[in-house]
Amino acid sequence: MKAAQVRQAFLDFFAERGHARVASSSLVPANDPTLLFTTAGMVQFKDVFTGKETRGYKRATSSQKCVRAGGKHNDLDEVGKTPRHHTFFEMLGNFSFGDYFKEDAITWAWDLLTRVYGIDTSRMVVTVFGGDQELGLGPDVQAREVWKRVTGFGDDRVIDLGKADNFWSAGDVGPCGPCSEIHFNMDGPPGVWPTRDPRSWEGWLEIWNLVFMQFDRQASGAMPELPAPSVDTGAGLERMSSVLQGVKSNYDTDLFTGILATAADIAKVKYGADPEKDTSLRVIADHARASTFLIADGVFPDKTTREYVLRRIFRRAVRHGKRLGIAEPFMNRVCARVIEEMKGQYPELAERAVLIDTVTFEEEKRFRDTLDDGMKLLEEEFVRMKAAGATEVSGKTTFKLYDTHGFPDDLTEIIAEERGFTVDRAGFKKEIEDAKERSRDFAAGDAAVADLHKQLAQEVGGTRFLGYDGRGTTGHGTVKALVVDGKRVTEARQGQKVELVLDQTPFYAESGGQIGDAGVLLASNGSRMRVDDVTKPAGDLFVHQGEVTAGTLTVGDHVTATVDDERREQIRANHSATHLLHLALKRVLGSHVAQKGSLVAPDRLRFDFAHFSPMSEAEKREVEDLVNAEIRKNDDSLVEVLPLDEARQRGAVAMFGEKYGESVRVVRIGNESLEFCGGTHVRRAGDIGLFKIISEAGVAQGVRRIEAVTGAGAIDYLRRLEGELGKAGERLRAPMFEVAEKVDRALLAYRQLEKELDKLKQRLASGAGGRDLMAEATEVGGVKVLAAATEVDDAKVLRETGDQLRDKLGSGVVVLAGVGGDKVTLVAMVTKDLTCKLHAGKILGVAAEILGDKGGGKPDLAQGGGKEPARVPEAMAAVRAWVAQHA
Repeated sequence: MKAAQVRQAFLDFFAERGHARVASSSLVPANDPTLLFTTAGMVQFKDVFTGKETRGYKRATSSQKCVRAGGKHNDLDEVGKTPRHHTFFEMLGNFSFGDYFKEDAITWAWDLLTRVYGIDTSRMVVTVFGGDQELGLGPDVQAREVWKRVTGFGDDRVIDLGKADNFWSAGDVGPCGPCSEIHFNMDGPPGVWPTRDPRSWEGWLEIWNLVFMQFDRQASGAMPELPAPSVDTGAGLERMSSVLQGVKSNYDTDLFTGILATAADIAKVKYGADPEKDTSLRVIADHARASTFLIADGVFPDKTTREYVLRRIFRRAVRHGKRLGIAEPFMNRVCARVIEEMKGQYPELAERAVLIDTVTFEEEKRFRDTLDDGMKLLEEEFVRMKAAGATEVSGKTTFKLYDTHGFPDDLTEIIAEERGFTVDRAGFKKEIEDAKERSRDFAAGDAAVADLHKQLAQEVGGTRFLGYDGRGTTGHGTVKALVVDGKRVTEARQGQKVELVLDQTPFYAESGGQIGDAGVLLASNGSRMRVDDVTKPAGDLFVHQGEVTAGTLTVGDHVTATVDDERREQIRANHSATHLLHLALKRVLGSHVAQKGSLVAPDRLRFDFAHFSPMSEAEKREVEDLVNAEIRKNDDSLVEVLPLDEARQRGAVAMFGEKYGESVRVVRIGNESLEFCGGTHVRRAGDIGLFKIISEAGVAQGVRRIEAVTGAGAIDYLRRLEGELGKAGERLRAPMFEVAEKVDRALLAYRQLEKELDKLKQRLASGAGGRDLMAEATEVGGVKVLAAATEVDDAKVLRETGDQLRDKLGSGVVVLAGVGGDKVTLVAMVTKDLTCKLHAGKILGVAAEILGDKGGGKPDLAQGGGKEPARVPEAMAAVRAWVAQHA
């Protein structure tokens, strides 16, 4: 059975039993800071399990794309070495949200495995949760009894295991519960059944995990029961395919064979002929899958969080390619094969093929350059170590290469061994741990605040947003909760900073890049609160943040909520402009453009998008023209609420980082701009007024950022620009439109004067006024040494003068001390033929130490300084003495 058939049979089976087919969510979890990546099928349903979100179905089934390569779920180092470990995989799953529980979940799982898939029952056993004293939970007796009845197994084939094996959670906080695992013996019908002894499980493969969600683990360690018992199951497609295709390795299934063949072809090797090369090919195949899917979901290689994890994955694959002798960028070709293999189930891969090709090619090219730079630094370290008699590369050096230059630590170790050195692994690990310690944030405090907001969301429920109705800037609501200094209170007095929750509000809560509204709340008793911001920290709970400016606000008070109308209108204009900007960028730069983030504020908008080179002035002008043309058309802004699938079929563009339910709000501006959006917008495009780009720059690899202004903000910007240009014209005594030409002429004259000044300085440094510096060269220990002071302290001129004198010497040492005021500038040079025994950096260090400073550099060139000009003659004499000793 092909993997595609395995996937389809699973989804069909549960669809026939009333489960809604739900598409895979993004690998980047929406609104979930506890996870780097989507690591399991249940991640997109976490809020459903906790009761924070409701959907129009109680049962669901999906094939979820997953990545485990960072944080708690990290299989990276094992990938390629074992038949099972992957960074990217698909998780088949069926889910019950307070509907069926253990009886149906177990019965259906067994039916699918034995009747539909036809797996041999004599090769299977089941494990159940045996209880845990630390968790305060007993054994899962119910699951054990159902399994025995459904399968006919005895107690020897329904095995109790502890929490490490049979208690599951998606992270340190969130839904969790006891689970049952189904295991298959890859070697055939076993002679004896496994036990609690880990050694007895050799040859057994877990193929399906049935998690019975009963608890919601809090940051405090508390585990309250979920609102309704639920089911979350997960079966890895790769593992299930290996069982059904009769192969012992996931890499021998049809999910991998084509990708492996492409990698082997590029490397000009045969898969299966050499175990070491096979490992490298498996790494490449797996990491190509992870890289392809992550890039398609908007993650680009970079230095932070999940972007850094992708970089590690990708660069690990490139290193294995180099081990196979692949000398040129190749990963884009392997990723292209991944797209070809997987686009049937995941059409977004084909849609983003150009983007994936560009990102992978550029990242590999950059990494190959990094490896070259790292090798140079490592070679310099080896030279230093030999001179010092050291045999071990320090942990600090290894970490610096790894952290600052992206040079892999295992590669440092391999190269060191080739040169006869070792690496201080313990020191390196300590540096890693120290770095982790430095980077830890106040997660516990954040989690406590998150728990409070989650509790409020459960008790109060969601806040109804009134801002879409009419002008949407005034409404009435009831105070449902107050928080002061992180604690719930029943009242808040004048002068106190407060978080306030209403049952309904016209205030927009920050989301989708649009910042929260500001304004005032006025109670019937005259109490008043200034609202500075509104956030949405848990589900649909709106939290108004600000200060009580008059009276006392109490839970239960009825208030009139008034949004700052002018500010809201500016935000509307900027938000609608981002939609038109997105459309224009796609037209001008290409379909690969995808939103990577945004900020919609009253005074400006910021839009981050996927693109790999700076925009030209012509491109920026064309984008501006397209947006302003749409504004002048003055088309209506239309809003519809549509089923998610229908919205996608119409071509609506989903926005970065957003999570969508069954129904979505879609905003259309004009004929072509159609996007998922929950924000506030202008009524007609003409209300934007004017659009002006004020900057365009790179913010990360493959991510560009445009900042722009609209309406009155754009007019104000242009007036300020005109004013500054006018001032420049006055100073240059030129009309405004001739300022650039006048500046060019002034710069040309300035550069000519600079050149003349440099020539004068060089003449002074090299002996103007009758002094011949070359005549001051002396022979010391058979080496010509020119060590002299000059009155020029310009480092650039001093270095150029040194170059000239060194060339005249032919072979020797040049040390110049430029004296200026109370400081000394030093330059030391050694001709190439002498660097085997004389080192410019060490020579300069001798002089600098006498002059009250430090210095160093390369064997042939060094630069430094000093603070004691009166000791220059002493320093020059010390240079000659040092050369005499070491020549």
